[in-house]
Amino acid sequence: MADLMSILSTAYKSDVLSTARGSSKYVPVDASLYEGKWSGVYSDGKKFSLTVSQVSGFRAQVHYESAGSSQFQQVLIKDNSFRFANTRFTLTAAGKAQVKNVVTNEATGSSYLDTAIAKRAT
Repeated sequence: MADLMSILSTAYKSDVLSTARGSSKYVPVDASLYEGKWSGVYSDGKKFSLTVSQVSGFRAQVHYESAGSSQFQQVLIKDNSFRFANTRFTLTAAGKAQVKNVVTNEATGSSYLDTAIAKRAT
């Protein structure tokens, strides 16, 4: 449990996943741009998938799976992106998104940013 908390703490302290903090407000989004199953491969070859569902206004449910781990979370969508755990999803075009994941090396405690492109299944 301590390792999990360490990883989350590192991700939240890191500016890596932060975007410019603007004064924009949460506004309803087009659910059809986000809903569905998304998948991709990180640079280290690790596959991931996420399912975005129940998009209502600017809220959505996300189910993320990667390397044997699975997590569910409700997210808030703002400026074409949302954040869950140590990962940020940014919609870049219809059916295409950039996914950034902060990975912490348990042995050294150092962190790095793993970036991938996700595509929505049609």
